[in-house]
Amino acid sequence: MKRRKTTTRTVEMFLGIVGSVIGIFSGSFLIFIKSLGQAHMSFLGFVAILASVLGLFSSYYLTKNEELAGIGFLIATMFVIVGADHINVISALFLLVAGILTLFRK
Repeated sequence: MKRRKTTTRTVEMFLGIVGSVIGIFSGSFLIFIKSLGQAHMSFLGFVAILASVLGLFSSYYLTKNEELAGIGFLIATMFVIVGADHINVISALFLLVAGILTLFRK
């Protein structure tokens, strides 16, 4: 009998959670900036927060369906980049690496 090697997804889950938490905080920061007078920052912050929540759901589904979670990480990355251009680069990098690792690591 051959033993099957199982892949643990701890790194991907950690990167997804950290990227999502950073994205939620930076999206909240953009909404705070809106209160200082820049109106378009509110919408961008809201998009960044929604994308980060998608990243958290992808971290949850990582143990159930790896392909769906990887696609969710990549979609969250695109929306985080669109939602908050310069302030959310670190969050987008974490989510991008988590998505690539999830899809291509066997």
